[in-house]
Amino acid sequence: MLPFGEIARFVGTFAEVLFLFNVLIVVHELGHFLAARRRGLRVERFQIWFGAPIWEKEIGGVVYALGWIPAGGFVALPQMAGAEMLEGKRESDAEVLPPVKPWDKILVAVAGPAANLVLAVVFSLIVWVVGRPVSQGEATTTIGYVFPDSPAEKAGLKPGDRLLLVDGHPVHRFQGMDDTAITWNIVRSEGSEIPITLEREGKVLSVSVTPVREERGFLQRKGLRQILILPEETPTIARVFPKSPAAGAGLRPGDQVLSVDGQRLLSPIALNDYMIKHPGKSLSLEVAREGRSRSVEIVPEVPVSETVPRIGLQWDLAGTMSIVHPNPLEQILASVRAMTSTVAAMLSPRSDIKPQHLSGPVGIMRLYYLLFQSPYGWRLALWFSVLFNVNVALLNLMPIPVLDGGHILLSLAEWVRGRPLNLRVLEALQVIFATLIVGFILYVTFFDVQDLPWRGGGKGPEMQFPASTHPAAPAEPQSP
Repeated sequence: MLPFGEIARFVGTFAEVLFLFNVLIVVHELGHFLAARRRGLRVERFQIWFGAPIWEKEIGGVVYALGWIPAGGFVALPQMAGAEMLEGKRESDAEVLPPVKPWDKILVAVAGPAANLVLAVVFSLIVWVVGRPVSQGEATTTIGYVFPDSPAEKAGLKPGDRLLLVDGHPVHRFQGMDDTAITWNIVRSEGSEIPITLEREGKVLSVSVTPVREERGFLQRKGLRQILILPEETPTIARVFPKSPAAGAGLRPGDQVLSVDGQRLLSPIALNDYMIKHPGKSLSLEVAREGRSRSVEIVPEVPVSETVPRIGLQWDLAGTMSIVHPNPLEQILASVRAMTSTVAAMLSPRSDIKPQHLSGPVGIMRLYYLLFQSPYGWRLALWFSVLFNVNVALLNLMPIPVLDGGHILLSLAEWVRGRPLNLRVLEALQVIFATLIVGFILYVTFFDVQDLPWRGGGKGPEMQFPASTHPAAPAEPQSP
């Protein structure tokens, strides 16, 4: 049974996720609501959360309600193009309502995405002030670890190499969702080999790497391209186990292990490899604490029921963190580039990135939950919310019936024709595309569920693209 503290932490974190996720969705619907009231459209209902209402009240001809399923909300606008079909209204009911000008419908449709863009700007202003945490591994272009017998090792890549070009694109960071990131250029590549230009000991070299894909089960997301390298990260201790060699040597959480026997460490895994290659050997570690370094002698031990030597510590996976303060324009533009890069990759027939690598509501909430697990949880969640809101806004503007962009397209057609489209045509379009969108959300949710902890997929795929309740948007990749 889990301790009470763990349960309380889970409940608290889950409540934070629900709160922030619902704010993002409700703001979108609030934009439609305020615009509809301003333009004189009939608003039948404004409900926060779905399901049967646990509270409702009619005020000024509008029914305000609170549902019992804590996931977003909706506003009922029977005069919007085709909306009456989805809401179960009879054609005769729609006829008694006064006609609405196409321009008013367009303004109401645009108001939802506009509200999300405004919220994205608000979040970006907050991030600008409080800062966004950036790990050493995310910002560097230096390789910290090359997996044995990997494509990278076979091509001659080594720890300490600073990558300059990947697949023809200049790179300035390890992780990200545009052409400046190493991870993105690896998974986005389409050739049989990936050309890489690097700097090693002052010399510029070029190599070609043949990527591989992780083998996955039949019902799991298809593995993406990888060459099996990790970014440079200073090994930082998160936990020291009692009565272990590390505890006996006086190591503490927060200490950084800079070198072993005079060899600089660029990754925590490198120390593990060194211990395996030198069993029973006393190690001389250079350890940094509060700006000062000292030498520590330590002898690894092989724990009971294990076969490899250990010193009894747990690494901080985040590594060295720094706080950056990107301005709001930079954040918004980066979010737009992330989305356009993902869409372009999906549309390319030779790309490995497919719709199954996107995420629906379950995947998004899971990502928020993981972000909140960090000591920098709220900063990371606010930064991701900028991306999420831009995603919701742009996707809803796509000219697809049921989405806001579809309402805009139908209203423009009505404006040009001088009369509304045939109601039967509208009904068919709405039903067809609503079915397709719901089906797609269920499709990506099926894969999202595979990544949940109790399904054995706690870490998820090497890249996954969280999306809104509409399909779908990019997020930061994990590693190549």
